[in-house]
Amino acid sequence: MTDEGFDVGGRLRQLRLARGLSQRELAKRARVTNSTVSLIEQNSVSPSVSSLKKILDALPVSISAFFAGEETSHPRPFYRASELTEIGDGKLSWRLVAARRPDRRMSILHERYPPGADSGAEMLEHDGEEGGVVIAGQIEITVNGEVGMLGAGDAYYFDSRLPHRFRNPGTEECVIVSASTPPTFSDAGQELPHA
Repeated sequence: MTDEGFDVGGRLRQLRLARGLSQRELAKRARVTNSTVSLIEQNSVSPSVSSLKKILDALPVSISAFFAGEETSHPRPFYRASELTEIGDGKLSWRLVAARRPDRRMSILHERYPPGADSGAEMLEHDGEEGGVVIAGQIEITVNGEVGMLGAGDAYYFDSRLPHRFRNPGTEECVIVSASTPPTFSDAGQELPHA
């Protein structure tokens, strides 16, 4: 779930304590078990994007703000591959460009879906728009009941408030470069975002 050196548990604990919440109260607000919050804070488990998103919505903090931390210098225009922030769940890889850039108005992701990967059986819905281009492999995207199978060079663009899902039914990894706005992925209370 994390890029090297990012302490998910420590960051969650910091945000929870800053809001004066107990683990139990945060779990109740997020509708997850108390042990889920505890295990994540101890870095004993790598949370799925869905679980982490539920917890962050209860704070409320966006996924991008969670991983952003503090920008230590002025915004810069270029980022090396090693500087992209991993916000995936250990199965799906979603690497965010310029995660620590202050006042970012969009999210750009380098996404990797291994064979069989799925954004989840529960359809995603959040404010904003998103689009992307398939770089390699194939991806099945469902948007508001319409299913499309996209291959390298194909693209998508849709209103993110429509129920949607991403799935790789193929035998090779699918790579996508995507963008979404606003960068917060969803408003508090919504379920798992797709970047």
